Amino acid sequence: MADKTFRPKYVSFDCYGTLINFDIDPTTRRLLAGRLPEEQWPAFKKVFRGYRYDEVCGDYKPYEQILQDSFDRVCKRWGIGPTEGAGAQFAEAVRGWVAHEDVPTPLKLMGENYKLVILSNADDSFLDISVPKLGADFHAVYTAEQAQAYKPRYQAFEYMLDTLNAKPEDFLHVSSHTRYDMMPMHDMGFRNLVLLDRGYDPITAGYDYTTVDSLDELNKLLGL
Repeated sequence: MADKTFRPKYVSFDCYGTLINFDIDPTTRRLLAGRLPEEQWPAFKKVFRGYRYDEVCGDYKPYEQILQDSFDRVCKRWGIGPTEGAGAQFAEAVRGWVAHEDVPTPLKLMGENYKLVILSNADDSFLDISVPKLGADFHAVYTAEQAQAYKPRYQAFEYMLDTLNAKPEDFLHVSSHTRYDMMPMHDMGFRNLVLLDRGYDPITAGYDYTTVDSLDELNKLLGL
C-alpha cells in the first residue's frame, strides 16, 4: 500500500489461508498413517506444498484433481504409491474448514465501507460453502473454475479485471501468499498489495507490498 491515503474501488482477497484457515495437515497425516516416519513429516509437508504450487501453474483442472495429483507426486518422491481417493478426502476437508478467528468482525466492518471481492484458487462448489462462513457481504466471488486458470497465472487475475471492467489501480489486494498473489500481481502492475502475514511465506523485498499481522491493522490503515 504505497499510498496510505488511497481509497480503493475494490478490496480483493485470496480466500484459503488468508480468510479461511488452510488446515490441510490433519488430512495429510491421516492419509500417510503408517507410511511415513514421523521425523520425515516436516520435509514431506514442505515438498507437498511445493507440488501444490507446481500443479496450479499448468492448464486448469478441477481443484480436487490438483490435490490428488500433487499428493501422488510428493508421495512418489518418498517411494509411496498413489492413494486412490486422496483428492476427494482433501476436498471434503476443504469444505469443512472455517474462517480464521480474527476474520469475521473486521471483515464485516471493511465490507460496510468497501466493495469486497474474492479471487480464489478453487472451484465454485468450494466457495459456495466457504464464503458464508466469513460473515461479510461480497460484491463478487471469482474462482479458478470461472477463470479456467489458477493463480499465479496471469489469466486468473485478468479474469477478475475483465469481469469487473477494472484496472490494477482500482484494487487493494490482500493475501497471505507471496508466490500465488503478491509476486504475479506486482508484475502485472498492481501496487496496493497487502500481505496478511500468517507465516506461510517468508517476507520478501522488491515487491512493494505492505505487511500486516491482522485485518484490524489493515482497517486502521484504511481509516476504519
